[in-house]
Amino acid sequence: MSGGQQSGALPPPFRRAADLAWSVAAVAVFVAAAGLGLHGAWKSIVAPHYEGRAVGAEPIGGDFTLEDPDGRPVALSRFRGKVVLLAFGYTRCPDVCPTTLARFAQARALLGADATQVQVLFVTVDPERDTGELMRQYVPAFDPSFIGLRGSTSATERVATQYGVSYKIVELQGQVLVDHSAIDYLIDRTGRTRVLLPYALSAQQVARDLRTVLDD
Repeated sequence: MSGGQQSGALPPPFRRAADLAWSVAAVAVFVAAAGLGLHGAWKSIVAPHYEGRAVGAEPIGGDFTLEDPDGRPVALSRFRGKVVLLAFGYTRCPDVCPTTLARFAQARALLGADATQVQVLFVTVDPERDTGELMRQYVPAFDPSFIGLRGSTSATERVATQYGVSYKIVELQGQVLVDHSAIDYLIDRTGRTRVLLPYALSAQQVARDLRTVLDD
């Protein structure tokens, strides 16, 4: 599957975002959320065997249930036995979200046959505008195996709080934008969050962390 082929099937509101995502190597993005774009700050706390930040004894996240684009309930625990990459964002995001999903697709592909043991989940923090139809078209455009999840405003807030995700919906010059944190989660086969993945990581680095957790 090529990025160009998939993005051509997308509706105009996010066709440009998908095209941009598949040109990830050429994209320079300023990430201001909590200083997560400052890769050097992460280096001081990186565990030796992870590219991202290892989660310590204090648990982060946990099980939750949201809905797939068709309105069917999907629990994180459904994917026990697989490694999960979990991201939060919204479909109209111009930079961080599409490049993250493109990077996850690339990282998954680097695993070869073991890619089937990795599930990517994308939770929208803007469920009012990210309808099931938008999620159905947008998320699998990066990889057909990817699943988009949405819930009510209160359910979204609960899951975001579980994972320490911050976001704020704002209006700017007549447009609705969502300012959200740019960190993702690598969850092991038992449902435990093992690694926090900063936006600055490459697909190769994400693949190395996936391999480490898969091999545990």
